Amino acid sequence: MQRIGFVVFPEFQVMSFAVVTVFELANLAAPEPVYSVSLLSEQGGLVRSSAGFAVETEAFATQSLDTLIIGAATQVQPASAALLAFVRRSAHSARRVAGPCTGAFTLAEAGLLDGRRATTHWHFAGELRRRFPRVKLEEDRIFIVDGNLWTSAGMTAVIDLALAMVEQDLGTQIARSVARSLVVYHRRAGGQSQFSALAKLEPKSDRIQKALDFAKHNLRGPLAVEQLAEAASLSVRQFSRAFRSETGQSPAKAVENLRVEAARLLIEQGRLSMDTIADETGFADRERMRRAFLRTIGQPPQMVRRSARVS
Repeated sequence: MQRIGFVVFPEFQVMSFAVVTVFELANLAAPEPVYSVSLLSEQGGLVRSSAGFAVETEAFATQSLDTLIIGAATQVQPASAALLAFVRRSAHSARRVAGPCTGAFTLAEAGLLDGRRATTHWHFAGELRRRFPRVKLEEDRIFIVDGNLWTSAGMTAVIDLALAMVEQDLGTQIARSVARSLVVYHRRAGGQSQFSALAKLEPKSDRIQKALDFAKHNLRGPLAVEQLAEAASLSVRQFSRAFRSETGQSPAKAVENLRVEAARLLIEQGRLSMDTIADETGFADRERMRRAFLRTIGQPPQMVRRSARVS
């Protein structure tokens, strides 16, 4: 039985509890239970969440843990000396130590992330970079694994992190079964962006949204501005003016961003060749795709694939 310790503290954010559900469902999906989850805190007893209710916990002890996961909060809180000592000790004895969302600050404060790759919720990325400059922060990632240290973005990204742990322990089929029970996508790749290209555009009118939806579902085709304007039921001139006004981008740039996002997901999944991905996402050839990646995310597709394999 793999023992998982989940650390909470006053005003912890309850969304991070989603990791507990992942392991609970993994026990149901596996031939026999694999995980035992304990809620831990510095003093033990009842610990109040940011939502107002409290949970019963055990005090930190010298118990052996396979995995330690630090809870998250809605704002960064300084870690107590006892918590830092417990985390440092666990980093030496546990197979995995995870700091989702603001939990990354606890790992960094304990000195565990110096020289390591890590991520956190986009809202706190700037603060983490300022306070802990020795951390190799990759702020636009769902989750990152560096050695036995796991970090993730906030909120629902903890589900991706926990599913990756289940997949590592029990295989792809069990992880997929858990994901289906959760009614979520199997697992976003660790290197996937925290943001969606569509979400960044935030169009104000239904017509521009229709054009973007059309583009997203027809990336393999040429997607000329005339096609997008027709999808929006506007003239080319009206469409181009309205699109830039509402999104701050030209239609061509928005389409390129959508293509890069789709291509990056396929690259991280690792099943298709670069030539096939370039064709599937409308770049026509891998050189055009490479140039678009450099313009959009500052690194070539090959580096994205290498990073995904490391994660």
